[in-house]
Amino acid sequence: MELEPILQHCQQLYDDLALTNVREWKAAQPGRKAIGFMPIYVPREIVHAAGILPVGLMGGDMEIIRGDAYYQSYICHIPRSTIELAVSGRLDALDGMIFPSICDVIRNLSGMWQLMFPDKYSRYLDLPQNYAPDIGGAFYRAELRTLLNDMQRISGVAATNERLLDSIRLYNENRARVQALYDLRAEQPWRVPTSELYLLLRAGNVLPVEKHSALLAGYRAAVEALDRPQLDNSRIVLTGAFCEQPPLGLIRAIERAGCYVVDDDFVLGSRWLERPVAESGDGIANLAQAYLDHSVQTASVYIADRPKGEALVTKCRQRKGEGVIFCAASFCDPALLDQPMLAKAVEAAAIPYTEFKYAENTGQFQAIKEQTGTFSDSLKLWVQP
Repeated sequence: MELEPILQHCQQLYDDLALTNVREWKAAQPGRKAIGFMPIYVPREIVHAAGILPVGLMGGDMEIIRGDAYYQSYICHIPRSTIELAVSGRLDALDGMIFPSICDVIRNLSGMWQLMFPDKYSRYLDLPQNYAPDIGGAFYRAELRTLLNDMQRISGVAATNERLLDSIRLYNENRARVQALYDLRAEQPWRVPTSELYLLLRAGNVLPVEKHSALLAGYRAAVEALDRPQLDNSRIVLTGAFCEQPPLGLIRAIERAGCYVVDDDFVLGSRWLERPVAESGDGIANLAQAYLDHSVQTASVYIADRPKGEALVTKCRQRKGEGVIFCAASFCDPALLDQPMLAKAVEAAAIPYTEFKYAENTGQFQAIKEQTGTFSDSLKLWVQP
């Protein structure tokens, strides 16, 4: 498969805020259902096992007109754009929404959704903060069984344990393909530009998992066949964008400023489990245990026995990062409250860093490009290998 058609397809899906692909998927077989979910910690396997298409929502780069009427101005942008998408009819293809426990803003968005769309499914998916299997694990298993029963009721498809295990296998394969691309980018970042990888991940929000895995395989084959030039760019680990996503133009600006992003926390909804889920036994128990044992660390979860910043420093060393960019959405309380502790950890590890904030509808990137370009130059000039 050639690279350009893959990227054009991904760009089209990224730009299409009306979820045309989801509408076409539903129209191809009347009776199909689609459930939206906010960015991270939602087990898509449970939705898929019930024959429903899980659709990742991450707001959008758009003009907000009515959405601003529902929220105060001093919170992040993603709830206002999500409401704008909904009241404008762009999300009509969705039969419901799942809101994971990311922060108070997403919790409030779930309540707003219930008030605005009382005839559609809406669920706030709570997450355990206690990681003991008999406490937090038992709570989370109960949450997942309730979610599974809800999905069966909506679709009319019995989500048996066998079907759930089949879904787990498909998503394990998908995560493995994503991870393989992340590993390739860390080894040879000139082969896998982050702006392209970002588009591939965003495509996975709206495509059936089988199609997305095929797309990832096609992209891998295409880039390996290309002879892309290696530039003298700095190797950067980017962190803070685990929920509201930066616009594509911002990522391109960072790359054009002389940075190879060798790790990031973009689009974590497709890769928040860092190792495969067990593919035999009780599927619900396997998913719950996977969350307890190897879910990705973000500012939204409590890590009692691990120092803040340890995972970031480890990641930077594993990926041979030369510096860290703290890239958080404006007014993102979890990310911005964590940032001083993370900065302290990277300082102690003698890792240079810089920081900036963004909104998903940021349109001017020159200041960010200049800042990251200066940071990249300083790494090359002053930081000893």
